[in-house]
Amino acid sequence: MSVSLSLIIPAYNEEARLGRTLSEVFAYLNEQATMSEVIVVDDGSQDATVRMAEEAFALAGRVSTKLIRSTPNRGKGYVVRVGLLAARAPIALFSDADLSTPITETPKLVGGIRAGQYDLVFGSRALDRSLVGVHQPWSRELSGRFFNLMVRAATRLPFHDTQCGFKAFRMDVCRPLIAACVIDRFGFDVELLYVAHAAGLRLKEWPVRWNDAPGSKVTLRTGLDGFAELREVRRQARQGIYDEAIKQTRAIIATTDMRAPIVTDENDAPTSDISPELASPARRI
Repeated sequence: MSVSLSLIIPAYNEEARLGRTLSEVFAYLNEQATMSEVIVVDDGSQDATVRMAEEAFALAGRVSTKLIRSTPNRGKGYVVRVGLLAARAPIALFSDADLSTPITETPKLVGGIRAGQYDLVFGSRALDRSLVGVHQPWSRELSGRFFNLMVRAATRLPFHDTQCGFKAFRMDVCRPLIAACVIDRFGFDVELLYVAHAAGLRLKEWPVRWNDAPGSKVTLRTGLDGFAELREVRRQARQGIYDEAIKQTRAIIATTDMRAPIVTDENDAPTSDISPELASPARRI
């Protein structure tokens, strides 16, 4: 049976919670009818993150595992790209290591891609704030909303939350765009969505459950860097940095039946679009 989903987890100094995260991930994925792989990409951690990943992999069950070590520290954007480009499955999803969005929300993002409806689906905390259980401190939540307003003004992207760390990709069309991106840190989400939107991919922002987790790596400095990276995305777009990848992606769309469901096994029935209420560990991915 072929791998139907690649789950990428970027990790930087995550020894305190990576073991628990991987335990939850493996428990969920092993309940599914289809096969999956988990790729942990270590971003030059200075603690025991790598050892925790290796120990957790021993309990992965039938889930395939891979550890990629990247040194020195380059940033979340860089290691997410490394993990996505290493993915073997037709659909890849990246999740923050703190599982702020529970892994059981996976069907919301993956279902529509597998059914041939979307090319890139990303979680949103803004579309239905009743799904947010534990909120961020008010100062961070307010700054996040302001950043999104700036994103919309600078890029004309029509989305309400670009920064949620839970995004899924149809890899045959997204791979050239992922490879063309260069933002290594906070602004990488915006860059990915910007080039995908420019290429004409079918993007879907989907409300997901979310809880703030202690130990966030987002700081005031991170946010300020994000504004600079917004300008960098616009500058690179004007210089044509993304043009070749966008051209390649449009060619793939033109020559591929992108409405066809993704089926990785003869017994693997594609899932239709899924409402927020239907996600549970028993749902197939």
